[in-house]
Amino acid sequence: MSSQKKCLVLGFLAFLWAELGTEGKDKKEEQTCQLLGKFDLNGYVDAKNHSLVIGGLFPIHSRTIPANESILEPVSAKCEGFNFRGFRWMKTMIHTIQEINERRDILPNITLGYQIFDNCFTISKSVEAALVFLTGQEENKPNFRNSTGALLAGIVGAGGSSLSVAASRILGLYYLPQVGYASTCSILSDKYQFPSYLRTIASDKIQSEAMVKLIQHFGWVWIGTIAADDDYGKYGVKIFKEEMESVNLCIAFSEIIPKVYSNEKMQKAVHAIKNSTARVIVLYASDIDLSPFVLEMVYHNITDRTWIASEAWITSALIAKPEYFPYFGGSIGFAIPRADIPGLKEFLYDIHPNKDPNDVLTIEFWQTAFNCTWPNSSVPYNTDHRVNMTGREDRFHAVSDKFCTGEEKLEGLKNTYLDVSQLRITNNVKQAVYSMAYALDRLSRCEEGRGPYIPGNTCAYIPDFEPWQLMFYLKTLKFTAHNGRRIEIDENGDVTGYYDILNWQLDDNGEVAFVKVGEYIFTHSKFELVINKNETIFWNTESAELPHSVCTDLCPPGTRKGIRQGEPICCFDCIPCADGHVSRESGQRECAQCGEDYWSNAQKSECVLKEVEFLAYDEALGFTLAILSLLGALVVLAVTAVYVIYRHTPLVSANNLALSFLTQLSLVITLLSSLLFIGKPHNWSCMACQVTLALGFSLCLSCILGKTISLFLAYRISKSKTRLTSIHPLYQKIIVVVSVLVEIGICTAYLVLEPPRVYKNMESQNIKIILECREGSIELLCLMFGIDVFLALLCFLTTFVARQLTDNYYEGKCITFGMLVFFIVWISFVPAYLSTKGKFKVAVEIFAILASSYGLLGCIFAPKCFIILLRPQRNTDEIVSGRVPTTDKSIQLTSASVSSKLNNTTVSSVLHD
Repeated sequence: MSSQKKCLVLGFLAFLWAELGTEGKDKKEEQTCQLLGKFDLNGYVDAKNHSLVIGGLFPIHSRTIPANESILEPVSAKCEGFNFRGFRWMKTMIHTIQEINERRDILPNITLGYQIFDNCFTISKSVEAALVFLTGQEENKPNFRNSTGALLAGIVGAGGSSLSVAASRILGLYYLPQVGYASTCSILSDKYQFPSYLRTIASDKIQSEAMVKLIQHFGWVWIGTIAADDDYGKYGVKIFKEEMESVNLCIAFSEIIPKVYSNEKMQKAVHAIKNSTARVIVLYASDIDLSPFVLEMVYHNITDRTWIASEAWITSALIAKPEYFPYFGGSIGFAIPRADIPGLKEFLYDIHPNKDPNDVLTIEFWQTAFNCTWPNSSVPYNTDHRVNMTGREDRFHAVSDKFCTGEEKLEGLKNTYLDVSQLRITNNVKQAVYSMAYALDRLSRCEEGRGPYIPGNTCAYIPDFEPWQLMFYLKTLKFTAHNGRRIEIDENGDVTGYYDILNWQLDDNGEVAFVKVGEYIFTHSKFELVINKNETIFWNTESAELPHSVCTDLCPPGTRKGIRQGEPICCFDCIPCADGHVSRESGQRECAQCGEDYWSNAQKSECVLKEVEFLAYDEALGFTLAILSLLGALVVLAVTAVYVIYRHTPLVSANNLALSFLTQLSLVITLLSSLLFIGKPHNWSCMACQVTLALGFSLCLSCILGKTISLFLAYRISKSKTRLTSIHPLYQKIIVVVSVLVEIGICTAYLVLEPPRVYKNMESQNIKIILECREGSIELLCLMFGIDVFLALLCFLTTFVARQLTDNYYEGKCITFGMLVFFIVWISFVPAYLSTKGKFKVAVEIFAILASSYGLLGCIFAPKCFIILLRPQRNTDEIVSGRVPTTDKSIQLTSASVSSKLNNTTVSSVLHD
C-alpha cells in the first residue's frame, strides 16, 4: 500500500475514532485517537483578527511525488510540478477577500480571513485538506474552526471534478458549504450525494448538450471520444454519449487517458485514433491530464484531426503552444465566459520572495518562472520524478546552476500566471468567493421573527451559526457580479449563462490565439447555439475545409440507408429506392412513395409526372388511322356523288335510291366515328364515340337489311310455284326507322344510367398513366352492339339464302361477302382487343371499324360504281329490267330488275291451292 493511501486510511480512522471515542469506567482516564503524523500541506493562512474564515482548495501543483515503497510508516506525499494557472486562481481568491473586506456594502463590521491549501491536483491531498478543515489537524474532532480558532464558514474549491467529489463526500457529511469554481462533473448536481456542494460553473450536462448541437451544426456523425480516467472525464463522456444517441449520432471509439502513466493504455488510445475513420474527436480532460497525451500525438505525428475541447483545456496555455499547433490547431470548444477583473493584474505583479522568506510557494514560483535557484532556500528546484510521459526514458531536473538575484523582472515573463487576457475560471473563483460573501451578508442582515428557519422564523448569527443555516442562503442566492452578469444558483447548486465557442488559430506573432466564433446560451427558457460565421473558423485539415467525419458517406439522393447488423446506425449500406419511391435528399432512412400521378425518375431522386398515354393525332399510328378514316369518308362521298350524278340511270334508280343514300351516310358516320377514338379522351368523347359507332352501324345494317329482305323475297318468288308479293318500299323504310329507334333508345339508357367515363389506368404500366374510356354499363353496351350484330346476322342469312339468285352484277353475293367481311373483322377484333393494352387497344378498335366499313363499301358499292363508270353499256333499261334474250348469256337479269318487277306486280300474297 502506498504512503498516500496509508495516510488517507489513517486520517479517516482518526476522524472516526474522534467521533466515537472510548468510554471507560473512569471519565478522567478517557483515551482518544491521535494522528500519528501531520499532513504535508502547503498554502496560505490569514485567520487572525477576522470574524470568519473561508477555506480554499487549489491545484498549485500538478502532481505528487511517487511514494518510496521501502518506507512503511504513513507519510504524507509531497508535491511537484508547479502550476502557474492554479497559483493565479489561489491569488485571485486572496485578492477577492481583500476586496470584500474593503467594501462597506457587504458584511459591514465583519472581516473575512482565509485558509488555503494546495491539493496538488490529487484526490489524496484534497482529502487531507478536507480533514484539516474539519479537525484543525492537531484536534481529534470536527469543530469547524481552524488552528487560530476562527469560524470556518465554507470552502471554495477544489479545482478538478474528482477533487471536488472526494472533498465534498467528507464535507457534505457535516453540511459544510462548498462552492466550486472549476468542477463541472454532472454527478455533483446530485444533492442526495453532495448536499452542500454548489458551483459557479455550468454542469457538464449542459456542455455535453452544447457539444452535440455543435456536432449537428457542422454535420458530423462519427465521433471519437477521449476522456481522463477520473470523474470529470468518465461522467462527461457518459452524458455526451447519451446525448449523441438521442439524436442518432454515433461514437466511433471511446478511450481513456490514464491518470498514472501507463504505456499500454496510452498506446491503446493512440491506436484507436490512428485507425478510426473518425476525424472529429471529443476530449474530456484537464490540461494537466492531457499533457502526456499531447506528447504522444506529437511523437506519432497524428495530424488532420479536429478536436472538440471541453472547458477544462480549451484556454490552457499548457496545451496551447505553437509547437503543438500542427496537431491541435483548429480545435474548437466551449469556454467559460471571459471577464476582466479590476486590480487583479497589479495584485498578481505584487509578489516577491523577499516579502516572506517562509513563503515556500512564492519561492517555488520564482524559481520555476525564472529558471533559477533561490539562495539559502530549502525549496526544491522544479524536479520531475516521473518516468518520461512518452514512456521511453527517465528524466530529472537537477538544481539549477543559476541563482536567483531577486532583481528579475516579472514584466518580462510570458506565463499563465501573469496572463490576464483570458480570465475565465479565474473569474469563477472571484464569483465563488462573492457567493459565500453575499450569503453571509444576507445571513447577517436577518431580523429576528422574520428569519427563514422554522419554527418561529428565527435567525442565525455571525459568528455562531450552523453550516446548514448558511446553506439556506446559498441555495437561494442571486446577485449581480462585477461584470454585470447575473448569478443565480438553482436548487441543484448549478448556474445558467452561456459558453463562448473558441477556435484555436495562429496570430500574427505565431502564437496560439483563442478566437471567439460563437456562443451557446443556456438559461431556464432558452438553449441556443449561435455560430457567427463558418468562414472565420480555422480547420486543421489538408484542404483547410470543414472536416468530414462519417463512418459511411451519406447516401446520395435516390438511395436509402440499409442497416448493417451489429454495427452502429451511422455505418450503413446505400440501397437504391424501389420503383415509384424517391429520396430527394442525401442520407434518407426511408424512400418516400410518389403520388398516384407521379413516378420516380431514373435517378430515383424526384417524382415526375407519369407519361400520359393515349392514341394521339401527332404520332404515326394515330395520324395514319385518321387519314384512313378521312380517306374512307371521302370515298363514300365520291360514291354518293356518282349516285347523285347517275341517279337517273336504270342501275341507280332501280336500287332504292333512299336506302343507298342512307347506307352511304351511315358509312360516313362509322368512318368518321373512328376520329373520336383518337386524341386525349374526355368524358364527352367517350360517350360520343361508342354511341356514334353503334348508331352508324345500326343505320347501315338496317338499310342493308331492307335490301336483303327484298332479295330474299325475290329468291322465294323465283323458286315458288305460287304467287307471292314482294315487300313494299315503305316497309323497307319502316325497318330502318324501327331498328334505328330501338338503337337510339338503348343508347339513351346507356348514357343516362351508367355512361362511359375517362379512366386513368395505372395498373397496366407503373410508369405510365393510360387514359382510356371505361365502358360504363357492360350490359347496356353489349345490348347496344348486340342489336347491330343481330341486324348483321339477319342481313347475312337473307343474302346467303338468296346468293344463287340470277344476278348479272352479283349483288346478292356482294352483300354476302360484305357481311362475311364484317363478321370476320369483328370476330377477330375480340381476342385482339382483349390482348392489347393502352393506345394499341384503341388502335385495334379503330382498325376494326375501318376494316368493316371499307369491307361494306367495297363489297356493296364498288361493283355498281364499276358498271356505272367503266361499263356504261350494261347500265340500260333492257339489262336492268331483264328484257333481254335468254340466249344472251352475257346479259342476265339483275336482282335489281327482279326486285323492280316484283315491286310493280299487284298479285295477291294469298297462296292458292
